[in-house]
Amino acid sequence: MSPSRRLIRQTLTIARRDFIATVFTPIFLLFLFAPLIMVAFSTIGAMGAAQAADHGADRVKIVAIVPDAIARAFVEADTRTRTVFRRDEEPPALKTLAPARDPAAQARAAFEARDYDATAVLYGPLERPTILYGARGARAADYLAVLAGQSLVADRVGGHLPQVAAVKTPFVRQRATLGGQNQTAFLAVFGVFFLTLFLAGQVVGTMAEERSNKVIEVLAAAVPLEAVFLGKLLGMFGVAVLFVGFWGTVLGQLTSILPPSFAGMVGELSPAIGLPMFAVLFVAYFTMAYLLLGSVFLTIGAQASTMREIQMLSLPITIVQVGMFTLTLSGLSKPDSWLAVIAEVFPLSSPFAMAGMAAARDTLWPHAVALAWQALWVALFVTLGARLFRRGVLQSGSVRPFWRRKRA
Repeated sequence: MSPSRRLIRQTLTIARRDFIATVFTPIFLLFLFAPLIMVAFSTIGAMGAAQAADHGADRVKIVAIVPDAIARAFVEADTRTRTVFRRDEEPPALKTLAPARDPAAQARAAFEARDYDATAVLYGPLERPTILYGARGARAADYLAVLAGQSLVADRVGGHLPQVAAVKTPFVRQRATLGGQNQTAFLAVFGVFFLTLFLAGQVVGTMAEERSNKVIEVLAAAVPLEAVFLGKLLGMFGVAVLFVGFWGTVLGQLTSILPPSFAGMVGELSPAIGLPMFAVLFVAYFTMAYLLLGSVFLTIGAQASTMREIQMLSLPITIVQVGMFTLTLSGLSKPDSWLAVIAEVFPLSSPFAMAGMAAARDTLWPHAVALAWQALWVALFVTLGARLFRRGVLQSGSVRPFWRRKRA
């Protein structure tokens, strides 16, 4: 058997061993359903906050102090204009009051009412009305000014606004919009970032556990350390693929029962390179992002001998991932700047940036170059990690990290 085939076989053996040891445990089920638990708690909190907000929003009103003849036009204009708002963007409900002897005092008194909370109050002639508004009532004041203008027009044409019978015809675009491409690029970057943030951090603890029970010495004596490192990395990547495949199947089934409006919004998220090729590139860049970050984390985790040291390493690891995400988003906002070039070339941010490029540009050759560049860095990180572990830990038989052995 040739040395290369022997190395591949040893690597796959280590990968299969780590995959089985991780998946066939009760803890893996808790990890697999962790997103469901997080979504459940988030939903409970969001529902509680929404109920509290809705309960308070029911009491908020915009008030128009106008005569009864004008009040009908105000209500009609409010009914028509309100249809263009989404439910979560609607202005507060309209309340009309007949003017008293002193409308200005009546308007100020409306803010002190006990049965509702006035956020904006209009009074005076419609040609030049006066609108009082509270701390967060600036938009409500603008809305009252629009209603005053429509009511003035209705009063001058006979009391009712003219009816407009518009013909509304849906139209399907033949190409993706620029806004849809930018949104797809952001979602691609965020998707790769979230998956690697959630999954790649597990690689840190794989080496420390086997250092504590002396298994790593047995593996190092049987196979090359490069095969151990790469096998562990591939084994944990198999766990990540199982996780993504499970939740991808679940989410794919859920999208079939979503309303047609949601399907229309998803249709706007069309990548410039085409959906089939974009899916292939997204998987490829997720793979490379996981292998790159995982190889770095495996190298760092191999220097730690206790769980306390691993926990201390978790914060800088998270900071590195967030930094790569921020660098990529900065590059996406200015695609022709030097910042975008740095994000595409720097190995740890390159998968994020190139996933965003796949959504925003339709050229293919940069992706072939980027994947080869990223694969080269995976090999370099794995080789460097194995050499540091061999020279720093196994050579002296000490379990202390290399930064502690300098003093000794």
